[in-house]
Amino acid sequence: MGTLKQERDSTQVFDRVTGGHGDDVNRYVEPMRTIDWVDGAVEIIDQTALPDETRILRLSTVDELVEAVRRLAVRGAPAIGVAGAFGVALAARQFAGDPDGLASAVERVRTARPTAVNLARCAGRVADRLPDGPDAALKEALRIRDEEIDSAEQMAQLGADLLVSLCGERPRLLTHCNTGALATVTGGTALAVAFELHRRGALAGMVASETRPLLQGARLTAWELGRAGIPYRLIVDGAGPFLMSRGEVDAVIVGADRICANGDVVNKVGTYAHALGARAAGIPFVVVAPESTVDLDTPSGDAVEIEDRGAAEVVAFRGVAFAPEGAGTANPAFDVTPYPLVTAIVTDRRVIRLDTGEVLGSGRRQ
Repeated sequence: MGTLKQERDSTQVFDRVTGGHGDDVNRYVEPMRTIDWVDGAVEIIDQTALPDETRILRLSTVDELVEAVRRLAVRGAPAIGVAGAFGVALAARQFAGDPDGLASAVERVRTARPTAVNLARCAGRVADRLPDGPDAALKEALRIRDEEIDSAEQMAQLGADLLVSLCGERPRLLTHCNTGALATVTGGTALAVAFELHRRGALAGMVASETRPLLQGARLTAWELGRAGIPYRLIVDGAGPFLMSRGEVDAVIVGADRICANGDVVNKVGTYAHALGARAAGIPFVVVAPESTVDLDTPSGDAVEIEDRGAAEVVAFRGVAFAPEGAGTANPAFDVTPYPLVTAIVTDRRVIRLDTGEVLGSGRRQ
């Protein structure tokens, strides 16, 4: 992988600050982006090392970036979209004067992971600028990065307003997988809404599911919530619907890797079960994702290729095996939540109420 910059530590990503009410709390202040272009290369926080170590990887080649995407060192639909954009910008420099090498590199970036629409879409946007040269490609990649930063702020505001209207002041929310800054550039998608409610003093607390098999909820979401000073409880994935049935959750809020034309939502495996639990409990199920995740060319979830990541993640964790040798496995990385189970979709531009058919609100970015 890329060069490790061991001199950086977590204080350069998260700082301890004074809250708005004079309380000394941990709050995410974003002095550093979780993915960015820095001096001719891509720098990311290696999410596979969290929460034990905040490791910064510097990715200088297309192969390094593709490997980082495939092994989930960078993950989350908006973040891998930005990674794809930067990957094409890297390719433009690495393969200048080599059209065949450039075309092959762009295709490797575009197909590094198949399910999230952002990766191929953002890589394609930058690839369209390649005839104008490497500088034009990089300019487009940086534009995509900046759009995602603005998008996070819009989703936070629209989503927070929606949750208060649906649940009243100080809701108790359940989330699945990781949808914070680590999944975007700054802020997040669904978790950005929680951060905004917390800033308003309008969040009672969070429930985070562990998110098997790679524990993004336990490793990443819990880490971000703790850094933000938000009270939370970590649960096993299967406990979510039970807590909903006992009245301990007011709404479920998740992200998405792809939103199909009919409103079906493709997200981390386990999302569908939480949606079923929310429907049974009679509480809102809200999806928060940027417009770049909406795929009008895909009619429904039936048409989406669901990535299967193989046996290793299911039978072992961090190299420690816990299943019998030779155990058969299925490891879909994502599942499909049918649109009738979705209360609302929040993007950076609008709130789509699937339960009522209304389109509410408007973000600034057009």
